[in-house]
Amino acid sequence: MPSKNLNPPPGLNLFPSLKPPQKTLAFHQILVLVITFLAYASFHASRKPPSIVKSVLGPNDHSNSSLTESNLNSTLLNSSSIDAGWAPFNGPRGTHWLGELDLAFLSVYSIGMYFCGHVGDRVHLRYFLVFGMIGSGIFTIMFGLGYWLGVHVLGFFLAVQVVCGLFQSVGWPCVVAIVGNWSGKEKRGLIMGLWNSHTSVGNIVGSVLASGVLEFGWGLSFVLPGVLMIVVGIVVFMFLVVSPDDLGFESPGKEIEMDAEVDSVRSSEEKVESEKAGLLETGDSDSLAAIGFFEAWRLPSVAPFAFCLFFSKLVAYTFLYWLPFYIRHTAVAGVHLSHKTAGILSTIFDMGGVLGGILAGFISDVIEARAVISIVFLLLSIPALLFYRVYGSISMFANISLMFHSGLLVNGPYSLITTAVATDLGTQTMVGGNSRALATVSAIIDGTGSIGAALGPLLAGYISTRGWNSVFLMLIISIFLASLFLIRVARTEIKAKLNEGKSFWNSIGGH
Repeated sequence: MPSKNLNPPPGLNLFPSLKPPQKTLAFHQILVLVITFLAYASFHASRKPPSIVKSVLGPNDHSNSSLTESNLNSTLLNSSSIDAGWAPFNGPRGTHWLGELDLAFLSVYSIGMYFCGHVGDRVHLRYFLVFGMIGSGIFTIMFGLGYWLGVHVLGFFLAVQVVCGLFQSVGWPCVVAIVGNWSGKEKRGLIMGLWNSHTSVGNIVGSVLASGVLEFGWGLSFVLPGVLMIVVGIVVFMFLVVSPDDLGFESPGKEIEMDAEVDSVRSSEEKVESEKAGLLETGDSDSLAAIGFFEAWRLPSVAPFAFCLFFSKLVAYTFLYWLPFYIRHTAVAGVHLSHKTAGILSTIFDMGGVLGGILAGFISDVIEARAVISIVFLLLSIPALLFYRVYGSISMFANISLMFHSGLLVNGPYSLITTAVATDLGTQTMVGGNSRALATVSAIIDGTGSIGAALGPLLAGYISTRGWNSVFLMLIISIFLASLFLIRVARTEIKAKLNEGKSFWNSIGGH
């Protein structure tokens, strides 16, 4: 009895029996990259409002200071709602509760990531992605409605964040799996680095939207990104094609399967490890079967990169959720900036992140050593954070310059691991070219990282009451630990490169 196709038609190919010309494959690849870029940028845009409104909701520890920004908007100066905060977050435990809101969202997000990745390998990805986007948009808007409804109950905001985090966890496994279906291995680091700038672009768009309407009430800072998410979700539903097979193209992933033993320097070593772990598939009968959750954990290098991302994402998300609050409560050149200016200024960190992701991807393509590049970026980010903390308040120029470099170095390895590395590991020879393992592997890596992302903002909320020096110390220790997890993988990459060099010179000597 023939197997039944459970995937619905993509909706764009009116004559599925006719294969489109191969030359149009590049057009559809670009279209998929653009649509998934917009999709995940909207996810991040909808995550940004909590960090923008933190300084409005929470206690103002310098409200009696005579220092004000020279060009402070008069509406901000006269707004008692902004100055007074929002109960229950404007009390002595306000920063703690704001940190717990982040924990509620990100803990459910990280746990949901594991399940959504597992589900994503088994359902139609376009429908699943749209489901997550519409749900995220609705609950982002619902958080903002608390402003007009006059809600001052902590439980309401916690409940909304929990449900929103669950919907948000659908996004990443879906977009990575879809992009993996359409992309080959050539220049993957550079392409993924460019594509992954959606994270920083989304943060920038969310910051500008939320900050721009903050003077009209913090509720609007949530409503606009929520509406944006729903609109982009409709675009995804109408135009996104999940796989080249849906349009009659040959999947670029098949090239990886055919050339894997030639392209992978570590293929023989990975084969031995996989045979020991009992993971190597024989034959093609199971090539389309989704890989198990624990089997994916046992794939070579998955666990080291996952735990590295735990600490790397802890640092990145601490900046994502607390940087506007930090800027607002730290005088720059002796002046405390307004809520709006602090929110917009924080986008400099994300601008640096865009360049960092592209550079990390490009360099890792050139030297073919992603773990080595990740370690270099991580170790360089330690002095960058120290300089930002010590000298960032001297002048606006120093603040912008040091913030940009910090974002470049912090987000570089975070971007590389969540995209190119996850795709490498999810399509390696150990899964027999099984592209349906990609959502599970990417969910494991980013889900583990998201646990760290949940922990970082929570710790920052508590530790900040002791001073920001303690927060930066936590970030530096986390970066150091992140680099430790990749030492063994980096050593394997270096050995492979040295052996490759020896083989080259031996071949020359033989002639």
